[in-house]
Amino acid sequence: MMKGFKDKVVLITGAGRGSGRNLALAFGQSGAIVAANDISPVNVEAVVDEINRQGGHAKAYIEDVAKKLGVQNIIKQVEDDFGGIDILINHASVEPHVPLLDMDEWDWHRVLDVNLTGAFLMTQSAGRVMREKGSGVIFFLITAPTRDEKKEAAFVATMHGLRGLAGQAAQELSPHGVHVLTIESQGREVVEKIFSLLDSLEEAE
Repeated sequence: MMKGFKDKVVLITGAGRGSGRNLALAFGQSGAIVAANDISPVNVEAVVDEINRQGGHAKAYIEDVAKKLGVQNIIKQVEDDFGGIDILINHASVEPHVPLLDMDEWDWHRVLDVNLTGAFLMTQSAGRVMREKGSGVIFFLITAPTRDEKKEAAFVATMHGLRGLAGQAAQELSPHGVHVLTIESQGREVVEKIFSLLDSLEEAE
């Protein structure tokens, strides 16, 4: 289906840091067009500059994925700039590191808004574009804590929510040629797993 990554439009949320940054750089090196989103311009613009310096093609989109208008702006701008979206990677997330008994309502809502609502809004808007085209791939990045790693309540709740959202999105979008997949990993393994899955999808076509 993908026929390699050259000139494929890859939209990555939370692309300024962590796995989002690693994925943006990897796709840029592979010939894809990288649409890199983050709420803060500092890190994501550095990522975009690095990709472009290396001969790749990338552009930054500074918006809050927790806001519907922001998401609509991203999708419209990417469509205007590159003509569509081939791959969406939902990576944007926040984690305040506040224990359940100490967490205030603002922290709780902000984590749910970014991690879960953001993925919903991005998947909904990009999914409509992909449905019209009849193809596309949407990834949900889920951070699964290790046995010795402590995560706080709101973050863990959103990770479970993402699994459910991804499953339902897969059911609704698969008849339209859109693949929805979850990646439960951390670090550079994320890049390897996503590239491997995309290769498998291409071979299956």
